[in-house]
Amino acid sequence: MRILLATEKPFAAEAVAGIKKIAVEGGHEVVMLEKYADKQQLLDAVKDVEAIIIRSDKITADVIAAAPKLKIVVRAGAGFDNVDLAAATEKGVVVMNTPGQNSNAVAELAIGMMVFMARTQFTPGTGTELKGKTLGIHAYGNVGRLVGLLGKGFGMNVLAFDPWVKDEVFAADGTEKAASIADLYARSNYLSLHIPATAETKGSIGYDLLTSMPKGATLVNTARKEVIDEAGLAKAMEERADLKYATDIAPENAAELAEKFGKRFFATAKKMGAETAEANVNAGLAAASQIADFFATGNVKFQVNK
Repeated sequence: MRILLATEKPFAAEAVAGIKKIAVEGGHEVVMLEKYADKQQLLDAVKDVEAIIIRSDKITADVIAAAPKLKIVVRAGAGFDNVDLAAATEKGVVVMNTPGQNSNAVAELAIGMMVFMARTQFTPGTGTELKGKTLGIHAYGNVGRLVGLLGKGFGMNVLAFDPWVKDEVFAADGTEKAASIADLYARSNYLSLHIPATAETKGSIGYDLLTSMPKGATLVNTARKEVIDEAGLAKAMEERADLKYATDIAPENAAELAEKFGKRFFATAKKMGAETAEANVNAGLAAASQIADFFATGNVKFQVNK
């Protein structure tokens, strides 16, 4: 089978070598498309491949239509909203992610951003400490649980909400389960956001939730920009001079927020949650292993378009 490694933002050399090794050992061939600048290059590259590994690259309906042999797409990372799941399902293409491989990198970034904002972005002035504050976690999956663990290391009180997680998971971690989303935001000095961008969540974090947060609260977003109601965020920060927002995904109104709110707002230059050497390698190797296992045994454990 031919496996296309389609990465506009390339994997580290170590990851590429590992991917090729796993593929060859499984009797497969890897073809490369790195740092491509035009979508047509991707459309041409998928024409004769059975599998694709991507990072943030977009696998849209026309890409899937251009790949008649395609059987599986694996997104090296947790999020998969850059793949048209409906189009893949219609064509019988399995789509997987690699949950957990980038989790520690994202969790460390989330905590780092909290420290950064608590210390006024490392500029002169009196900051605050994380110890004793309440850390709210919106979505308690792999990343959320690690954020909670790290927060406890700072002496924070951890509160979380996730309707899909069983009570025994919260209990095992010693994490308090919030009664509702509203309860979570109303009690959190720091809110770490980890929800996916879905029809239900897009634009769901806005004025009402943000203005319900305690005085001096900070929202940290390492998830998706689409879940933020950007107009509502701006209005909340305008009315509440104590609110802060730090994000790994720059909003459309980033320039406006930076100009208006100064050190109360921060956005990374580009999404960097998974940008560690370790996460880069882990996700790439996991993607290759899942593809090899799929072709060898039919394993679809991490399929997301069921």
